[in-house]
Amino acid sequence: MAKKDYYQLLNVDKKASADELKKAYRKLAMQYHPDKNPGNKEAEAKFKEISEAYGILSDDQKRAAYDRFGHGAFDGGMGGGGGRGAGAGGMGGFGGAGFSDIFEEMFGDFMGQQAGGGRARGGGESARRGADLSHEFEVTLEEAFAGKEAKVKTASFNACGGCNGSGAEKGTKPEVCDTCRGTGRIRAQQGFFTVERTCPGCGGQGQTIKTPCHICGGSGRNRQEKTLQVSIPAGIEDGTRIRLAGEGEAGVRGGPAGDLYVFLSIRPHRFFQREASNLFCRVPVPMTTVALGGTIEVPTIDGKRMKVTIPAGTQTGQQFRLKGKGMTILRSPVRGDMFVEVLVETPVNLTKKQKELLQQFAGDAPDDKTNPQSSSFFAKVKDLWEDLKD
Repeated sequence: MAKKDYYQLLNVDKKASADELKKAYRKLAMQYHPDKNPGNKEAEAKFKEISEAYGILSDDQKRAAYDRFGHGAFDGGMGGGGGRGAGAGGMGGFGGAGFSDIFEEMFGDFMGQQAGGGRARGGGESARRGADLSHEFEVTLEEAFAGKEAKVKTASFNACGGCNGSGAEKGTKPEVCDTCRGTGRIRAQQGFFTVERTCPGCGGQGQTIKTPCHICGGSGRNRQEKTLQVSIPAGIEDGTRIRLAGEGEAGVRGGPAGDLYVFLSIRPHRFFQREASNLFCRVPVPMTTVALGGTIEVPTIDGKRMKVTIPAGTQTGQQFRLKGKGMTILRSPVRGDMFVEVLVETPVNLTKKQKELLQQFAGDAPDDKTNPQSSSFFAKVKDLWEDLKD
């Protein structure tokens, strides 16, 4: 079967720059990497193809040879020297640094997470760090204020109890790969060049399991559900992240476990609105109370009640501050404040007598005395109308 064009494999133009090549390869390699597609032979084959393409096109000399002679440049098709291997100082070995250099340059961070810090160059990896997990957990505003001990249920891969995570049947152990002798990579001569690739015998692990564990099938992990105790501190805010070290997925073949990150969200409250450490609430107050003055009783976040004195003449929108009655501040003995905003309630469903009393009230006192704001407003409107007439 004829090989595919390297530029088409990477989805780039023949005039693509080095940065464009690198970006295209990174995107495709992350998509088809074997660690992200376990057991998928098509993805593995695709990964090998794009890796080979990038290995050639990322080297200026190899790219020039490919642009001139095509695939024949690497399988003896150019004639003359088809059997000569290129040394470290020549064009072979993916630019003299080996495919591992390209791979580690592109995936250093990714493999550091998947393999617990990567692997030594030239050596296979028998153990890899488990993946980190995330879990969303909702709490009430009262729970965010006081803190709580919560139970979180997660399902993840845990170390197999039958083989203690090694993947090998009890009484046996993984053996060094006969194909690559434990390096995890093999080299093949292609015309002028020496190409280094992942060992097909062990998949780059450097080890093989002759007798896989009958419980986990050689993976060293089983998917299980577990319940964890999470301590939620008082004063947490929406979006707070709590890290539980070592509670993520178990590592592969005895590698260290990943971490579990619990993301907290706070359920909207029916009475309070929160801004940082302060709490705000709107309280409807009868017109008679704000007109004559009086007291109202409001709830607080800690389950208590507070009396608020309302002076005579209080208007809608006025706020009263209750110092130290707001939210707990994380890792601090200090609390925020609570602000009570007054919403003057206009009376409805008046009796005949009540209406008569209000009419008497309206006629007894000049508007500019009892309703200074509305009197001032309509005086300005009257002046505006007069100006428009002129």
